[in-house]
Amino acid sequence: MTAPLLEVAALSRRFGGLQAVRDLSFRVGEREIVALIGPNGAGKTTAFSLIAGALAPDAGEIRFRGRSLVGLAPHQVCALGLVRTFQVMRPFPRLSVVRNVMIGALGRHAGRRAAEAKARAVLDELGLAAKAEHPAGSLTLAERKRLELARALATEPALLLLDEVMSGLTDHETERLVEEVRAINARGVAILLIEHVMRAVMSLAQRVVVLNYGERIAEGRPADVANDPLVIEAYLGDEGVAAPA
Repeated sequence: MTAPLLEVAALSRRFGGLQAVRDLSFRVGEREIVALIGPNGAGKTTAFSLIAGALAPDAGEIRFRGRSLVGLAPHQVCALGLVRTFQVMRPFPRLSVVRNVMIGALGRHAGRRAAEAKARAVLDELGLAAKAEHPAGSLTLAERKRLELARALATEPALLLLDEVMSGLTDHETERLVEEVRAINARGVAILLIEHVMRAVMSLAQRVVVLNYGERIAEGRPADVANDPLVIEAYLGDEGVAAPA
């Protein structure tokens, strides 16, 4: 069996009396798209913070390309090729869009010209080239979502963690972002995403991991998870979610 790109094993984290993540284990393979879903407060974003180095686990292991990430700072994790986006976007509002993206690119390209070239290429890929010189604070919500994605992509990751990049978007905006995420994956970037927009999850994910109260309660193909009675009770509701054929 091929070694996974990311392996999370028996991961746990407590905040005082709250067990946010408990004994969580899952894998993400090369070029795979895996969704991490569950109700609000299930521990999804805490899991992202643990994987990306913003939080230290109380127990468990996180391995990326066979190397332990436990104890590494976020910038060290990013340098290895694993980067995350944030549900609450905080670009530098007075800086131009291209300079916001250059900050990410400078992690791979020490020279200003090379970093700017990379930033502009990413903006072009995500349909933001026309806004490159605009201040980031002037962007619409959908554009800010794509800017958040662009800043992460500029670091040239092998694994991209997406935290609710589609929340608050219209159906058309969601469909466009789904296609952009699919294109990113098609050129070799593995993706682990947290998302409540279930039509996007069912369209994109090859596997789904479901959390509830910090614990994994199900894992499998989208169609199987969508019809799991435990998942329906905990998260999806009585009608479930139709997965694409």
